[in-house]
Amino acid sequence: MTTKKKLRFGLFMPPLHRPGLNPDVAFRHNLEIVEHLDNLGYDEVWVGEHHSGGVELIDSPEVFIAAAAERTKFIKLGTGVTSLPYHHPLNVAQRLVQLDYQTRGRVMFGAGPGQLISDASMYGLESTQLRPRMHEALDVILRLLRGETVTEKSDWYTLDQARLHLLPYSDLDVVVTAAITPSGPTLAGKHGVGMVTLSATNPQTVDALEGQWNIAEQSAAAHGNTVSRDKWRLVGIVHLAPTMEDARRDVHYGFDEIFGYLRHIIPAAMPPETPTVDELIDLVNETGLGVIGTAEQAVPAIQRLVDMSGGFGAFLLQGGDFASHDATLRSYRIFAEHVIPKFTGLSDATLDSFQRFVKSETHVQQVQAGLTAAFEQHASNG
Repeated sequence: MTTKKKLRFGLFMPPLHRPGLNPDVAFRHNLEIVEHLDNLGYDEVWVGEHHSGGVELIDSPEVFIAAAAERTKFIKLGTGVTSLPYHHPLNVAQRLVQLDYQTRGRVMFGAGPGQLISDASMYGLESTQLRPRMHEALDVILRLLRGETVTEKSDWYTLDQARLHLLPYSDLDVVVTAAITPSGPTLAGKHGVGMVTLSATNPQTVDALEGQWNIAEQSAAAHGNTVSRDKWRLVGIVHLAPTMEDARRDVHYGFDEIFGYLRHIIPAAMPPETPTVDELIDLVNETGLGVIGTAEQAVPAIQRLVDMSGGFGAFLLQGGDFASHDATLRSYRIFAEHVIPKFTGLSDATLDSFQRFVKSETHVQQVQAGLTAAFEQHASNG
């Protein structure tokens, strides 16, 4: 028996909250979302690290993951991402391994340079220092996770015969972030790790997807490594409702505020300012930047990513308070019920069985014959 390759699905949760939302409520919402996705059969959630801005409120993805792991059973939980320039690499490796044990192998490691310049400035760092520091730290962390003893001194950390006293519980899934530039794919190939392409539904990124993977493969070959498309994740904006009108009404909750925030972080990936929320929704749908609508609209949008990229391992929904918490939970449920099965094939057998059942005239005839025989027998015994 042969089965088609299943696309995995998850959530990339920075998280993006409406400015001014009660932080106590925000954290509870985040945990409830992870539990909701676990119950719906999603594969993974990635949790971000931010220290300023007042919107992305999780400072330590590791602390959040530890709490979420106790509330879930199956879903994998990743740092999306740990901002490596802000941490000693030995501490990062140790925390990951501890989480690997606490989650019994459900933790994943996402590495990045740190996205907010306001975060970096509080650490006394310039933007030009972030990516070089990330590269240095990632190399050390991977060596430690392999069980190596590391002695190394840089201008921001020192390791003297550093060695983990616990080796990983599992084969840790490691990814780096990528955008439009070749930097992310090059780094993924250098270390033979996975890749998360942010804003993958942005028209510029979509056009470059196949080229991104080619860069990763070329870099891997140059360093004697291999990379797997199964470890490649793409992130996109999707909000679903029973009708297009419901979806549009839902995102009036926070769509414009979240986009206003994102324009200050990744201006190249965001549309220009628009006068109304409805015009922003139209722009997102028309350009392919996202899907605000129904499950029927989401399926071809994801298939387009599959076709343009040549194939990838997982599609991650961009998490954010585009809609109210209740509407967001409903969107994730609709996606799980009506979109995910189109790419996993899990409903194929039941649909086939149903179609064969309702199309079978023989079945109807046999039922009718059985009823007729029962009445006739009753009459003859009368």
